[in-house]
Amino acid sequence: MLRFAANLDTLFGEVGFLERIARARAAGFDGVECASPYAHPKAELAARLQEHALEQVLIHLPPCDFRRGDRGIACQPERRAEFRDGVGLALDYAVALGCSRVACWAGVTSPVTSVDAALDTCIDNLRFAAAALAPAGIQLLIEPLNTRDVPGSFLSQSTQALAMIEATGSQNIGVAYDIYHIKVMQGYLVEDIRRCFPRIGHFQIADHPGRHQPGTGDIDCALVLRLIDRLGYSGWIGCEYQPLGSTLDSLAWLQAYRHGAFG
Repeated sequence: MLRFAANLDTLFGEVGFLERIARARAAGFDGVECASPYAHPKAELAARLQEHALEQVLIHLPPCDFRRGDRGIACQPERRAEFRDGVGLALDYAVALGCSRVACWAGVTSPVTSVDAALDTCIDNLRFAAAALAPAGIQLLIEPLNTRDVPGSFLSQSTQALAMIEATGSQNIGVAYDIYHIKVMQGYLVEDIRRCFPRIGHFQIADHPGRHQPGTGDIDCALVLRLIDRLGYSGWIGCEYQPLGSTLDSLAWLQAYRHGAFG
């Protein structure tokens, strides 16, 4: 059966971030993910994960400061040094939290940066990050973000992600495949998941439109989950959605899935 992780950035918003770890365990999750754990001491996070027997399955490279408009900085030549410092910080946290996957958003390009310069910078940064993480057994993942919710997102298509990975020449890079983002940009999912599957290191799920829980929109989430299961996926699926209603009420679809009654 597929394994699901609670996204601590979007679920259990009824309480503070650290309290969400306990809430995730109480709701039946075995794993958690989040974009930016860096506001909290890694020792405290590790202790709480251990206390509640939870696995940290994914974090992102810094910065992930939504308030200043950051959606990653990998494609921004003027922030190359900052990106590389962030790789070191992410490695430090990932090792402390026992996290085996670190995701990267390419970012939004500046109007004064050419596409070629952004691409060259992104590929060089990805190559650097993948090499830095590899000795610790940590995989780098790149995640396409749709341009409707993130205008100017440099990486927005799964085909781009595969091409970037190929260009790096690294075997330590995969795709963080967010079902919602790909649905917005490409519409189709089944054929695309099949095509990308050998490179997919992590899934995230939310329905469309609205990025709410599965069963609230037009994605046949049950069909997608059956496909992922049939393909032999052994990783985690992050529940990265904005709950309609309370978080616990929004998890009815997951309980139905676990009892073979979803879809």
